[in-house]
Amino acid sequence: VQLVESGGGLVQPGGSLRLSCAASGFTFSRQGMSWYRQAPGKERELVAEIDSGGSSTNYADSMKGRFTISRDNAKNTVYLQMNSLKPEDTAVYYCYVRVRQTRYWGQGTQVTVSS
Repeated sequence: VQLVESGGGLVQPGGSLRLSCAASGFTFSRQGMSWYRQAPGKERELVAEIDSGGSSTNYADSMKGRFTISRDNAKNTVYLQMNSLKPEDTAVYYCYVRVRQTRYWGQGTQVTVSS
């Protein structure tokens, strides 16, 4: 299993970013996918999750209305659209999947929100 995130960077408060996670090594269309993040000195936290078909999503309260998770099963890719970014969104963002009770993480992509 391999998860490769991309799309992070430096953005001003109020700006937007779109993260991508390219997945391989498993049947992508059969697995729910998630995004997590970890800020310096803090525990890793769930950002959003999406079911295998893309019809059901769930968000952490602080991300509702600002972030949107989606997926393209034809491209084996899950996305995280982040709008109205705040400095407190600064973190490393990770893609996550559990396959046959084994947890897999991507290497992470840094998102920094600062003026």
